[in-house]
Amino acid sequence: MTKGTTSFGERHNKSHTTCRRCGKVSYHIQKKTCSSCGFPGKKMRSFTYSKAHRRRTEGTGRMRYMKTINRKFKNGFREGTQAKKRSN
Repeated sequence: MTKGTTSFGERHNKSHTTCRRCGKVSYHIQKKTCSSCGFPGKKMRSFTYSKAHRRRTEGTGRMRYMKTINRKFKNGFREGTQAKKRSN
């Protein structure tokens, strides 16, 4: 049997399907783990030596919490106070 073109016609079994967490077709059906994000593990699978780390790291989304932190830090995380009246 040849290992080239004719062999590719026999490849019709899927080892990976869509992952519930990351949406990529990386969820291994028999192993029941995602090769991309590590689902069902609690921690996201990431390695700093790959470009994939930059694609889904902090700062790639909306940053609903983090974008206000810099301003709050500058003011000392104050809460429940009223701004002082400024006279011109």
